[in-house]
Amino acid sequence: MMKRSTVAIFIVMFVFWVLLSACINPLKGHYDHIRIVVGMICAAIATSVSRDLLITGKEDMTLRKTLRLLLYIPWELWQIVLANFDVAYRVLHPKMPIDPRIIEFDTTLRSDFALTTLANSITLTPGTITIDVEPERGRFLVHAIASKAADALLVDQTMQKKVAHVYMEEGGGE
Repeated sequence: MMKRSTVAIFIVMFVFWVLLSACINPLKGHYDHIRIVVGMICAAIATSVSRDLLITGKEDMTLRKTLRLLLYIPWELWQIVLANFDVAYRVLHPKMPIDPRIIEFDTTLRSDFALTTLANSITLTPGTITIDVEPERGRFLVHAIASKAADALLVDQTMQKKVAHVYMEEGGGE
């Protein structure tokens, strides 16, 4: 019997395929039977290949984590917008107020998805880039363009706490 999480992954993959298909040819706007079947086959293959990557251990928490991640994404996008303005200000300012530094911090995050999400979130946010991650210790090495970006990771730890909330891991920072 197929588990609910597998069905959920299949539906997400199929909807993603439909959305990509609509983006490729938005003027056509219709789907014939063959395209729908091909989409279902592609979604089934993607589901079977990625199931072990997406679902690990506590299957009952998968939906909750997915919903929390969907709520995290708009927050991260907003952080990217704010950081873009900050970097643009620094570049356009006559004195170029940059203070580059490499920081190191530990986090209580341990799952692969949580560590990857945090590393990608840091790198996607302009002004910071993840240099290295030690998964065993939860240690991050990050380059920051200025002390404001570094302090956000070292002092506030908002991003770590939000990622910890998404993946239901305690704390997020140390």
